[in-house]
Amino acid sequence: MIDIDVTKALHGAEGKMSLHVKLTIQEGEFVALSGQSGSGKTTLLRILAGLEDAQGTIKVHNKIWLEHNTSLSVQKREIGFVFQDYALFENMSVEKNLLFVNNDKKLARHLLELSELSSLKERYPNSLSGGQKQRVSICRALMKRPKILLLDEPLSALDATMRTKLQNELLTLHKEFGTTTIMVSHDPSEIYRLASRVIVLQNGILKNDGSPKDVLLKTQGSQKFSFEGELLEIKKVDVIYIAIVAIGQQLVEVVVSSAEAKDLQVGTNVTLSTKAFTPLITQI
Repeated sequence: MIDIDVTKALHGAEGKMSLHVKLTIQEGEFVALSGQSGSGKTTLLRILAGLEDAQGTIKVHNKIWLEHNTSLSVQKREIGFVFQDYALFENMSVEKNLLFVNNDKKLARHLLELSELSSLKERYPNSLSGGQKQRVSICRALMKRPKILLLDEPLSALDATMRTKLQNELLTLHKEFGTTTIMVSHDPSEIYRLASRVIVLQNGILKNDGSPKDVLLKTQGSQKFSFEGELLEIKKVDVIYIAIVAIGQQLVEVVVSSAEAKDLQVGTNVTLSTKAFTPLITQI
């Protein structure tokens, strides 16, 4: 069990704010941290890893990691941390990158086999694709069989096909090694596929906490879907108005009334939803 009750002053997306998170994570959970950029997600990971200081307490399996003026060193926290930029040793082969962490050849071979990297064990990072590098990074983080695996948007730079493949491999590794995994992600499909629990931060405060289904599929009334996006343009075509909204990596056209077009402002965030067969667009 992981008990977290920490506070830290931050400069967020909207200026100065206070990160204040109090929660308990059960052993073996796969937790996704979600929320807008600057809400404190990566900072919370770094506090857990001991890479940043904070006020409060962190207790892991009844062992104090942070309390008052006492902070357990990074090396003693039994964590694995996977960064966005892979952070591999370029002068070492794939296998030696793993063995540098823990000289356990049997475990290294097992991890390489699970992640389909066995044939690449003698290759160097500069000869690998982004997906291959990220698999090496994940395997290396598991070489010490950490109690907690921390992932900071590990798959964000990969294409959709590779993301799905690595998501499946990541879930396999999580289950086999029985780690408690905490992952920062902005991708709803990734969160839904991997996580058993979603924690949403907003301006440093815990805004929502629940299962992926409860948090991600929440709608109002009889709405069939609801998405947030950015309003890019409103254009008049003959006698109708068309709003162009960016939702993730896709652009969507929605027909709006003249009254709706007047109330909407280009560049703002909007909610795109539908009741029955009539799309509705509402400025946030």
